Amino acid sequence: MNQTINTQRLLVAPLHADDKIFIRELVNSKGWLAFIGERNVHSDDDASAYIQKIIDNPNTTYWTVKMKDTNTAAGIITLITRDYLQNPDIGFAFLPQFNGKGYAFEATNAVLTDMIQNGCCRIDAITVPENTSSIALLKKLGLQFDKTIEIEKETLHVFTLASKP
Repeated sequence: MNQTINTQRLLVAPLHADDKIFIRELVNSKGWLAFIGERNVHSDDDASAYIQKIIDNPNTTYWTVKMKDTNTAAGIITLITRDYLQNPDIGFAFLPQFNGKGYAFEATNAVLTDMIQNGCCRIDAITVPENTSSIALLKKLGLQFDKTIEIEKETLHVFTLASKP
């Protein structure tokens, strides 16, 4: 799952050290800060260290989503193995200027399809209940609400995809 995935409009490629300027902008965007949280990435050096930590962690896979026509980074797709979930957790985050254009659906759907074609049968996704746009996207992708959990005093909704057509 560490290869580049092509869609009609996007390239979904493994996160790379060269993505540091994009990552710094993304993790400091309003949506990231509101729904994911502060990561203390405020310089290129911080971003490089943050990326290296992700790359070195065997429980995380991040893809950078880029526009095919301009090679501009628009967002990320993540796959994280978490102690408190039974299945890998898929996630997504996009810069504000790329929201509402179908890119998150297109990229996440391509990653999910690739995972299932390669033998993965169940996938989870978590979000805070207030993140209604992410919940709508998860439902559009075919994930169904499974349960509510509390992790570190934060309420999270767990959605699960058992199979994908």
